[in-house]
Amino acid sequence: MTVATLEALGAIPLAEGGTRLRVWAPDARSVRVDGRALARGEGGVWEAELELPAGTDYLVELDGAEWPDPCSRCQPEGARGPSRVVDTSAFRWSDDGWPGLSLDELVLYELHVGAFSDEGTFDGVIPHLAGLRELGVTAIELMPVATFPGRRGWGYDGVYAYAPHPAYGGPEGLQRLVDAAHAVGLGVILDVVYNHLGPGSEAIAAFGPYLTGRHETFWGDAIDYSQRGAREWAIGNACMWVGDYHVDGLRLDATHAVFDDSPRHVLAELAERVREENPRALVISEMEPGDRRPIEEWGHDAQWSDGLHHQLHALLTGEREGYYEPYGSLQGLAEELRREPAERLVVYAQNHDQVGNRALGDRLPRGALRVAAGCVLFALQTPLLFMGQEYGEERPFRFFTDHDDPAAAQAARAGRRREFEGFSAFSGDGVPDPQDAATFERSKLDRSHPDEELRDLHRELLALRRELPREVEVEVDERTRTLTARRGAVELHADFANATVELRR
Repeated sequence: MTVATLEALGAIPLAEGGTRLRVWAPDARSVRVDGRALARGEGGVWEAELELPAGTDYLVELDGAEWPDPCSRCQPEGARGPSRVVDTSAFRWSDDGWPGLSLDELVLYELHVGAFSDEGTFDGVIPHLAGLRELGVTAIELMPVATFPGRRGWGYDGVYAYAPHPAYGGPEGLQRLVDAAHAVGLGVILDVVYNHLGPGSEAIAAFGPYLTGRHETFWGDAIDYSQRGAREWAIGNACMWVGDYHVDGLRLDATHAVFDDSPRHVLAELAERVREENPRALVISEMEPGDRRPIEEWGHDAQWSDGLHHQLHALLTGEREGYYEPYGSLQGLAEELRREPAERLVVYAQNHDQVGNRALGDRLPRGALRVAAGCVLFALQTPLLFMGQEYGEERPFRFFTDHDDPAAAQAARAGRRREFEGFSAFSGDGVPDPQDAATFERSKLDRSHPDEELRDLHRELLALRRELPREVEVEVDERTRTLTARRGAVELHADFANATVELRR
């Protein structure tokens, strides 16, 4: 059935003063905030205009029990603290002349806010923006910033999707980062998670049937998008990022785990509503290999494509275990370089998954990075760099958490050990403890020993992308383990036997 649109949920300050609060709680008998009862309206939404100025903390009393607002714009004390009213319109933007992003010229740079700088904040990213733009990057892609349990984590276990993580600098910190990025000519793509909720999700589920047992994800119960309120929770969140925060696009995590039996898939409706908010905004999806629903059915601009990474990784490291077993041929790599529609496929030699989901979070060795950079950046597809790879970062990027629930903490530890038990080169007992603060600290970038020749190669290849025709010819020699790709008058010669790459003009 068609699911109608709801007005924006959460606490929205009004121009004439006060705050309109709207909460979806279809099964509740009473909803109160700050001692005042909210009125029940259509679709299970409770609403009131309250004397709660911006900056006021509040909790929602639901049938006598107090909880944070499921659509809280700010959680200053973390996932278990009160919500705060935020006037996102109060920020003074300076990006009126910002033209937005072009998919044809998109070069993504994925980063984790907490591990990217010593400060571990939105403001800590800002001093590095100009250098990324000079390198040839056109947009940074932030791993999820929604409020999750604790201070450190990858962000994919978010609970309060509308509230920028307080440890990173909260709402104003994110606005400052986006504004600063636009000032130096960089766009901002934000990674968002609409397939599940993290530990502590009982605080959301208390309000209504956000979750369903009809479907399961790898991480727990799926979100029930047959429910009007749950549907608007996701779509309204996506629209908030591109509207209130001027974000240039979204990367939707693991869309194969977003289940919706409605005639129109929720992620198709999301893309349409996002473009109504900002016609220039991009919608990019992560999807399982071979499933092209995002770009063929849902109207998304692009989707991640793992094939090129898998071929490169197997060729450069010799690994053939797990999902690398079918990969590692030059002919397979050539097929990936020819894959269409090129600009709608995001490719990479490293990303947070392919590094961080390794047992030790180890990156490609520096000797392999030149060949990897050559193949990814000479390709026609849309390239993504993972933070630090442009200068040969040698620190790992490991899986880290900060769960305050002992059961969730133990589950994270046990899950990591279990994940790697079947790998012959690794004993599960040696997996770094994700709860140990040292695991996080070890994952922070160390820029003290950069490979400037590698950085120059990235700069040269990214400059070439803007000049070369969007056509490629590829030849391989399995005997010598070499690949030659031609775009116009320029050839890229990659020698996998000797781990060298050469540009020939």
